[in-house]
Amino acid sequence: MNSQLRRAISAALFGSLALGALVGCGEDSKSGADSKTVTLVTHDSFAASKAVLKEFTKETGYKVRVQAGGDAGAAVNQAILSKGHPQGDVFFGVDNTLLSRALDNDLFTPYTAKGLDKVPAALQLDRAEHRVTPVDFGDICVNYDRKYFADKKLAPPRTLDDLTKPAYKNLLVTENAATSSPGLGFLLATAAKYGDDGWKGYWKKLRANGVEVVDGWEQAYYDRFSGSAGGGKGDRPLVVSYASSPPAEVADAKTKPAKAPTGVATGTCFRQVEFAGLLNGAGNTKGGKALLDFLLSKRFQEDVPLNMYVNPAREDAKLPELFTRYGVRIADSATLAPQKIAKNREPWVKTWSSLVL
Repeated sequence: MNSQLRRAISAALFGSLALGALVGCGEDSKSGADSKTVTLVTHDSFAASKAVLKEFTKETGYKVRVQAGGDAGAAVNQAILSKGHPQGDVFFGVDNTLLSRALDNDLFTPYTAKGLDKVPAALQLDRAEHRVTPVDFGDICVNYDRKYFADKKLAPPRTLDDLTKPAYKNLLVTENAATSSPGLGFLLATAAKYGDDGWKGYWKKLRANGVEVVDGWEQAYYDRFSGSAGGGKGDRPLVVSYASSPPAEVADAKTKPAKAPTGVATGTCFRQVEFAGLLNGAGNTKGGKALLDFLLSKRFQEDVPLNMYVNPAREDAKLPELFTRYGVRIADSATLAPQKIAKNREPWVKTWSSLVL
């Protein structure tokens, strides 16, 4: 799910995060049945505290080997190409925009992880078979530059409808839905809101109101958005980003402000849920199941927010103060069934491209 944000936040705000694991570097990383290593196949933006992964080793005897393979889409594609002879034991990083593709290709062995009863039913998108385990979730939302709107004495937009109003003409920058995860998520938010046909009319209005489209999140947020501490030189005070962007903005501040410099338009959001699963053909199924249990443990779940800037799937996991003070919980984020996304993703993106670009 949101890999560009994670990579950018990790590099620009926090520096490299130690994974506390053995990282595969092209060698055969498949764990043997008697091995004390369990291999986690994932995207480049997976991050966990060194101490937390050491706890897993202490509790189970298994060391974690991280096999990273590009962004989420590339990692899923590689897993499909190697299905039956997987690169590892557990896959982490397939989200609801790609879930049906992974399930249709029979990538995972069903397993009910310990702690699943603490995960809200709305996040359990494969409840019937438990082929995947929800680990985290986040929300793609329009962010706004607080200073710009305060200086202009203009209320920031709150909903998708607001973005088409004359008051916000030429203020929004979004990412290309064909090349960017948040760009696709924003397109899906409009499809969920306005329906299979209505979203097209909405984007015609948005285009007429001067929406700007760039290739990816980093360009939109750091180059074109006016409110980023890491850039902030653009002339667009509205950007498609994440509900977790405001906490990230203040994470490195020596003196924490009363409010983050950016806010979230809470009526513009699309929910992304990220899953892990035991790979079919895994060499170390016992270790893989132990790792899935650990990914849902409170210890790991409470480590998630400050490492990957997403919310833990467990509802009893405590959020860090940075999130509770500067973040916003989206109560009614838009969603679409994975099957509907799988059926419509390519034609919707093609139509969107012809309408907007």
